[in-house]
Amino acid sequence: MREVVGLLAARAPRLDRALKKIAHKGGGVVLLDGTLIRTRRRTGKENRKNYSGKSKCHGLLVIALTDDRGRLLWVSAAQPGRTSEITACRHDQLTAKLRAAGLGAIADLGFVGLDDSGPDADPAVITGYKAARNRPLTRGQKLSNTALAAVRAPVEHGFV
Repeated sequence: MREVVGLLAARAPRLDRALKKIAHKGGGVVLLDGTLIRTRRRTGKENRKNYSGKSKCHGLLVIALTDDRGRLLWVSAAQPGRTSEITACRHDQLTAKLRAAGLGAIADLGFVGLDDSGPDADPAVITGYKAARNRPLTRGQKLSNTALAAVRAPVEHGFV
């Protein structure tokens, strides 16, 4: 089994190469999403890191990049289930590699705060607006979120 996994991993594209390929083809944006792949619960302390408090189950988190039509371009290495999507992206240095390739990413609200560049810089990761308890969204922000959701809908099918 390890031999098969090693062979498949060797054939998988590296993140920087996948991004350069998209940029070379004239693409400007990739779609970004993460998903928890459920696993069996095992006993012992070493498996606690695989428990996702958000999903209330054990699993492994993977981050995926797709093109604007939902075709899978790159999948990250599996992280423990307790890892947040932002932490997994920072581990893979996703924003730096997006900037190096001259690309942007469109993501859901789970990625708010991933792109911590200055206010004058072009964002590498575009997310929607998040409402706060004491600050509801304006009509324009809701319309923006709706438009963004329509654009990023194909990434949801990248895991199927």
